[in-house]
Amino acid sequence: MMKLSFKKVPFQLKAPFAITGYTFTCTDTVQVKLEEDGFRGQGEGVGVYYLGDTIDNMLSQLEGVADSVAGGVTHTDLIQLLPPGGARNALDCAFWDLTAKRTGVSVWDSLNLVPNKLKTVCTIGIGDNDLMAQSAIDYANYTNLKIKLDGNDPIGKLEAIRAVRPDATLIIDVNQGWTFEELKEYAPAAGRLNIAMIEQPLKRGEDDILAGFKSPVPLGADESCLDASEYAAAAERYDVINIKLDKCGGLTAGLILANMALKDNKALMVGNMTGSSLSMAPAYVIGQFCEFVDIDGPLLLADDVENPLCFGEGGVVDVPNPDLWG
Repeated sequence: MMKLSFKKVPFQLKAPFAITGYTFTCTDTVQVKLEEDGFRGQGEGVGVYYLGDTIDNMLSQLEGVADSVAGGVTHTDLIQLLPPGGARNALDCAFWDLTAKRTGVSVWDSLNLVPNKLKTVCTIGIGDNDLMAQSAIDYANYTNLKIKLDGNDPIGKLEAIRAVRPDATLIIDVNQGWTFEELKEYAPAAGRLNIAMIEQPLKRGEDDILAGFKSPVPLGADESCLDASEYAAAAERYDVINIKLDKCGGLTAGLILANMALKDNKALMVGNMTGSSLSMAPAYVIGQFCEFVDIDGPLLLADDVENPLCFGEGGVVDVPNPDLWG
């Protein structure tokens, strides 16, 4: 019989981290363990804060499926058992890990993938122009930077960062913080500053105006594409689809969304909700298909899990240790 256990595991951030409308000091996660026949798999969910996907909700959802898990469901059944979100993500990823440990066949081999090392962005939170420029200097080891912006002098901040990091590939993440008029104003300057992508400029549910809009910089959907059910609408409006396993509800669902986007020749990004290396390891699978990689969550944390990911020169991240996941 399969045994399911789960618990809340908080991680303090090294420093407060600001995005549009929020400042984070701690990341609360749910860690799931599945045990069967002496083998153990694990997964982690962070949830989606802007959807009310809280720790209490995730714990309640996992409690609600404990009997079903003990009764022999598989990870492919989870799409019917649980809604998209952090709980399903943690449980789904634990199933993948358990299967790999029990069969001796890695997740990579089961998917017929030979993993390539990924190069992650390092994320700079919102601050004043000088502080953000100094962060860009401090992150000189990272050739790819993701810049959090709102409507407060975004081009001034980008100019300050570009002045000190002419070498870096820059993407910007607005987290729904601009109006369409602001996007039309800021996008040409972003193009001039050689910004590689603008992520989620407009509010979720208020971006239908982007259909047919020709931006000088590729636009990416994050909050506007939670899972495969929202892909068709997002594909009409955006050039890049950001897959986060907490949004779509696990690696199984993430692979479905990735395949849909790849068939349409959409560019992909893999993102994260600031979890530990246990959250990033399954995301590493999605990263194999992505032009943009954002798995820097552990870099923002004061502590990490055992057998953490190794972040090296230039932001290159080693393939996850099998003792961690997969």
